[in-house]
Formats: sequence, C-alpha cells, structure tokens
Amino acid sequence: MGGVDEVRIREDVIRLGQLLKLAGAVDSGADVKPLLDSGAVTVNGEVETRRGRQVRRGDVVAVDGDPRRVV
Repeated sequence: MGGVDEVRIREDVIRLGQLLKLAGAVDSGADVKPLLDSGAVTVNGEVETRRGRQVRRGDVVAVDGDPRRVV
C-alpha cells in the first residue's frame, strides 16, 4: 500500500490517545498529551491536539510525518 503502515483496531472507532499507544508512537498515556501539544500528530492531514478524538477505520494518522492507516 505504498509504504503506509497499518494499525488494526477491534472496534469501528478508537480514541486518538489509545491509537497512539497501540501503534507504538508513545510508551504510555502520559506521553500522549505532550506529543499532541507539539503539533506532531495529524489525522487525515489536519493537525490534531485532542487525545479523545474519535479515529475510524480508513483514517490516516501521522506522527512526525510517518503515516499509519487505521484498519
């Protein structure tokens, strides 16, 4: 799929903070807020700062420009 890693989720939606932990972008929940506050996280190309943002299958979440598709 052209170099985009995939992150599989069990349900139809997941909160962004949980997805970042699942994808290995952060080690713990405490690391999520500083990462989001830095502006390094985008959802479908838009900077996102809300850890509770609902992410759905098909969305692309990027951390420092490294994209991951939610499947």
